[in-house]
Amino acid sequence: MIGVTAAAIAGQAAAQVPAPVPTITPPAPTQPGPLAPVARAPVTLPTLSAAQARQLATLIADDEVAQGLRYSRRTDLDRLDGAALVRAALDHARAIRSGRLMAEDFQRDWGIRPPAYDPLPDFAAAVANDRLSAWVRALPPPYVGYDALVAGLARYHRIAADGGWPVVATAPVFGSRGPAVATLRARLAAEDPQVAKSGDTFDAALLDAVRRAQRRYGLNPVGTVGSQTMAALNVPVERRIRQIMANLERWRWLPPRLDQKRVQVNIAAAVLTAFDGDAPVMSMKAVTGRPGNETPMLISKINSIVINPPWNVPTSIATKELWPKERANPGYLKRNGFRVIDNGDGSKRLQQASERSALGRFKFDFPNDFAVYLHDTPAQSGFSRFDRLASHGCVRLEKPDELAKLLLRTTPEWQPDAIDAAVAAGKTVRARMAEPVTVYLLYWTAFASADGQVGFRDDPYGWDAKLAATIERRSQVQAQATT
Repeated sequence: MIGVTAAAIAGQAAAQVPAPVPTITPPAPTQPGPLAPVARAPVTLPTLSAAQARQLATLIADDEVAQGLRYSRRTDLDRLDGAALVRAALDHARAIRSGRLMAEDFQRDWGIRPPAYDPLPDFAAAVANDRLSAWVRALPPPYVGYDALVAGLARYHRIAADGGWPVVATAPVFGSRGPAVATLRARLAAEDPQVAKSGDTFDAALLDAVRRAQRRYGLNPVGTVGSQTMAALNVPVERRIRQIMANLERWRWLPPRLDQKRVQVNIAAAVLTAFDGDAPVMSMKAVTGRPGNETPMLISKINSIVINPPWNVPTSIATKELWPKERANPGYLKRNGFRVIDNGDGSKRLQQASERSALGRFKFDFPNDFAVYLHDTPAQSGFSRFDRLASHGCVRLEKPDELAKLLLRTTPEWQPDAIDAAVAAGKTVRARMAEPVTVYLLYWTAFASADGQVGFRDDPYGWDAKLAATIERRSQVQAQATT
């Protein structure tokens, strides 16, 4: 089991460290193609004994809900014949190990594809050795972050079974008393075991509980129950369950082991974390893509860093934003350091000089089909916001110089003094890394600590609801196909 510290999983506003992200050297750092077909080993489908059939039906029914493949329990498994139950077991194993989605279910900007997995050899061995329970337990991805989220899912299913939580219709203030405070207390206690369930006084303990909740939701932990806090508290438990289901599926798309050194960005939380093994060694705020200019999920390798980069403006930005500004205010482009370059085919493009570049002093390159990268920015004010989804899809960094020095630490010619001198000289140079580092751009909106305490972020791109609905639809389709 691959471990990750609780702080790395929690992703709370104070530490700003999101859930862990695994990596193996990716099969393709750019937009992957369709899912590879599952390799079929020359193993005969096993025959189940009556006792094994009963056990397997119960194991699959329980595990589908526990692993977030279904919201509610399947009830027909104990009526399937042996061959159909074997097919259902193999389908379940593939879904747990490498995801429920089919190739056609992926959006283009969900640019990660799970590795293929053939469960038949291990399943046949489990039947032969009468170890079905151990086989089911070994199926999930080997990450503590995944296991913690599974524990969190179980907690939220229990909350739903108990009737969910009350709606906070009125926002009480610190020091007040009455029914509104009692409702707020009951609502917080549903998720937070430190909160006393009874009482109608907004005391210091309840104020601390509000702040803890705000950190779990990625809000400013001021302790005031404002509109954002009320909106987060009033998300129904059923939607939180489906949010967890979506994030569990994303875990299943990841490669089977971690690279020792890696950089990961939680797109939804707008946070970058660098890891060495299981330990986070650097964390910083980021600015990620606004809705409509989504930052894609992908895995790639950072192989070089451009110091004092010019900005080659994407055609879409030039067409929608910059050319109209020039027409409305002639001379705008020149005043802001842009030059017009003739492409030789009658078209033109824009480049902003490094002295005025929107990319700041550092650009972190990694191959991908989305034309995104990590970069510095002259506009530092955006990092003071809790909502930091404001870019055109690239990832702006709060402390790019520190990240550059970390990634170039093993490159002899690019030690800190050399980096500082290159920045000061103002010329554009490319620093090639002696050891490329894997980078993950991931969309985590639910993540849990080891005790199953779940933190949530907004779903700004609307990906959670779509993904959860697809998981449930695919589970139904696959159930019909295997019977």
